[in-house]
Amino acid sequence: MAAKSDQLLIVVSILEGRHFPKSPRLSLVVQASFDGEHLETDPVEHREQPQFSTELAWELDRKTLHQHRLQRTPIKLQCFTLDSVSRKKDNIGYIVLDLRSVQEVRQEPRWYQLLSSKYTKQKPALLVGTILENDSKAAEPSPEKFRAKKAPPRQGSGSVSDLLPDQLEAELIPDQGYHQVGPAERCSDMFVLSVTVAFATKLEQLIPSTKKLPADDSGFFFYYSLLGNDITSEPFHSLLSPDFEPERASVRIRSSKQVLQAFLSQQPSLQIHLCCGNHSLGSSDVPLSALTAASVDLESKAATVEGAFILQPPRRNKLPALPAELQPTVGVAVILRREELTPQFLGSKDPSRAPPLRVAPSAEQTAPSSSPAQKPSGPPPLPPPSSCTESEAESLLEELELHRKQAAAAGVDVPEGGASSVSVSAPKVSIPSSAHHYCFSLDLRSLGKLGSPHPIAATLRYSYQFFGSSAPIMTSPPVELQRNMEASLPQSFCAFDFAALPQQLQDTFLRVPLVVELWDRGSTSRDQLMGSASIQLHQLLSSERTRLGSAGEPSWRQTHQDRIPVVHPERPTERVAELSYVATLDDFGFVKAKEVLVSDSSQNERPAVPQSSSHPMAPKPPLHPTAPQGPAAPVATRDTLEYRAALELEMWKEEQEDLFDDQLRQKELRHMQALAEEWKKRDGEREALVKKKELEFSLLEEKLQKTLSDLEKREKQLAEAELQMERLQRELRAEHELTQKELQEASRRLQRECDHRVALEKDKVRLMEEERGRLLQQMADGECRYQQLQKEFQLYREQQNLRPECRLQAELNLLTLEKVELERKLESTTKSKLHYKQQWGRALKELARFKQREQENAMARLKKQQAELEAMKLRYLATEEKEAVRQDRRELDDIRNELNRLKKQEEERLGPAPAEPDSAPSLNLNESAEEHLSRLLEERDTLLRTGVYTHQDQIIAELNRQIQEAMRDKKL
Repeated sequence: MAAKSDQLLIVVSILEGRHFPKSPRLSLVVQASFDGEHLETDPVEHREQPQFSTELAWELDRKTLHQHRLQRTPIKLQCFTLDSVSRKKDNIGYIVLDLRSVQEVRQEPRWYQLLSSKYTKQKPALLVGTILENDSKAAEPSPEKFRAKKAPPRQGSGSVSDLLPDQLEAELIPDQGYHQVGPAERCSDMFVLSVTVAFATKLEQLIPSTKKLPADDSGFFFYYSLLGNDITSEPFHSLLSPDFEPERASVRIRSSKQVLQAFLSQQPSLQIHLCCGNHSLGSSDVPLSALTAASVDLESKAATVEGAFILQPPRRNKLPALPAELQPTVGVAVILRREELTPQFLGSKDPSRAPPLRVAPSAEQTAPSSSPAQKPSGPPPLPPPSSCTESEAESLLEELELHRKQAAAAGVDVPEGGASSVSVSAPKVSIPSSAHHYCFSLDLRSLGKLGSPHPIAATLRYSYQFFGSSAPIMTSPPVELQRNMEASLPQSFCAFDFAALPQQLQDTFLRVPLVVELWDRGSTSRDQLMGSASIQLHQLLSSERTRLGSAGEPSWRQTHQDRIPVVHPERPTERVAELSYVATLDDFGFVKAKEVLVSDSSQNERPAVPQSSSHPMAPKPPLHPTAPQGPAAPVATRDTLEYRAALELEMWKEEQEDLFDDQLRQKELRHMQALAEEWKKRDGEREALVKKKELEFSLLEEKLQKTLSDLEKREKQLAEAELQMERLQRELRAEHELTQKELQEASRRLQRECDHRVALEKDKVRLMEEERGRLLQQMADGECRYQQLQKEFQLYREQQNLRPECRLQAELNLLTLEKVELERKLESTTKSKLHYKQQWGRALKELARFKQREQENAMARLKKQQAELEAMKLRYLATEEKEAVRQDRRELDDIRNELNRLKKQEEERLGPAPAEPDSAPSLNLNESAEEHLSRLLEERDTLLRTGVYTHQDQIIAELNRQIQEAMRDKKL
């Protein structure tokens, strides 16, 4: 069963949204991410309040959940818009949920505002709920899934089991008092199935240490279901020593041995539940498979399954592992026998015609209406809870009866059910007649405007002793309050009923404010007081009064709603948060009861019995006094009837006082015995709890020892790792220092080299400057020599130009240049002429080709136009001919009708004559030819209108040929 509860489901319910802008073209999708796994909702309409109504779940075990909680793995909800046309997703905001806030108890959904929202003006939010559920799919499979298959029947041996269905059912026959299993005509043997719950041990181990053992509760009982009948055992009130009578529940079954064995093999294990009220504290499975053993001969003896079965706690209660000797057990015996056999367990025999369900030795039990899986909803009726013993209750009842008789003698009516052991012994408090019955209710709505930058787990706490209770009222569970966010407070409504004088109420409300404290219940640190808010209750008294109800005494209601600041406890001027609350005061008028019972179990005072002047047991004076008979002799005082009556009354009083003292001593003795028994019982419970605590503490000590050993190992590993790290740091430091020294040495060496190179370069520059000066001097000298030579050459040229040979030579050179230029021009002209000739011939050829192509195109267009014209002519002629043919046909029809009419007249006048040949066949031939021609013309026109075919295509030419032949045939 531990494996069943280890598998969990983290369920995130995304219900609806609010403050979203309306966009018909877009859809909204929420994607939830946890531990790398992404889940999405279905797209919904993008409107102001989108309805998602989707649950997303992740499966994991408790160990993984614990690791995620330690690592604070978040659950991230991202809201996307989805374009219906382009299928584009756009992120509009996200929400981060804390995994530690997900509990197994169902919590109210909360509104979470989208962070980093694209819609900054409207502040959209999502209504999200979270819960941690047990994974039902991971439960262990039931015995039906692993039951062995039936053996195949032998060849040639037919049996009743061959005719049975796959699932057998027990059908109750009420008038006969048995259950029928299998076909009635083949299954006629009577069997009795009995279940006995005999004893139970170590039941206190099923109660968690956080729960208190119930002292005077509705009691404990065992519950199981037998063939659809719900059975409960006799209730008992102590788990340490369960005291109940063994009870046997029996059902009569009409079947055969083979069918009954098959039926029992199909049934699941019998579940025995230990219940307290409506809750199951533990259950045990009793297998019924042993009853179907083939070796058991039900004809001679009974099949029995008995033993002490371990009670397992429900999955919601996590209990530590217990040794075998401390396991809670229940003794159960299941017996299957033929009806003629005598049961051997209790020695009693069931009658043959008993109802289907019998319980021995007590009467028939009434069972809860729900099934074991749903836990019994109603225990059997128990005696009323009381701390008194049976004898004490009898004495109290005697006193109550005496008080009722005396009150009846005094003329006072005492109701039958108005007295109890509490009402007799409880003291009373008188209430003034002018006091009013008030009901004050306070609803702490929300917290907001947090001044702290960090979120807190907020819970509120307050107490007001004037309302009759000094116990603090707290909201739970804590809510996460963040800055610029308002959070609703769960379970924050509380109402107080009290009685007070109106003036006292006003004075108290005016003087004493109601102080509400704000606490931060962080998971890692202790509770911290963040601030307090003072609610001035006198403002409630000054609010408007509204009438409640119309009949009877008038009732009034006053309501006040406000938002007050929560201030720091040490700095009253600093605002921590803001609290919204609604306070209501209902005035129900004067208190009807003048005395209120003070319920205190420790007070057991003797009730005051009113004394009557004429007790029924006192001696009575004579009813008929004798008449006076003259003067009587003087009688002594002790001999008078009055003295005797007074003496007897005093003696009776002494006797009654002695009896009353004896009753008080006996009652005191009974009280002391009851207290001793209760003390022994409580002492045993305390010892059991101490043993249980010692066992739990020993288990915790073992866990702590193991944890300490693990911590020591981790500390050793950490110490070794620290030493290793220090060694590595020393090595790295030494290596760094060596590298620095090498770098410094290299830098010094490079500095020296650079200085040497700079000195060499300076020497080179100096030498180059000297060489430059020398070269500049040489250039100046060369320039002087060049100018001198230039002058000499100019003088020489002038001298040469003055000679006649020079002039002739110059003219000859000019003529040679002109000749060369003319020859070049002649050659280029010749080449241009040849090129132009070639271009001219090519242009003529191209022109001729263009002319020929244009002529061909013109001829083709002309032919096409002629063909179209011819076709139009043919169509026109065909239309005209068709119209003429129709006209001729009409004339021929008229003529034929006239001829027929004349023929009929002639036949009537002359008698029968040989019939003339009719011209109808020729007319039918003409009509068919015209239809054929029309069809051909229509097909050709349809093909031409498509634009795919032209007049040059073969199919169009073939249609033209057929049209011409049809026209020739028509003319002929």
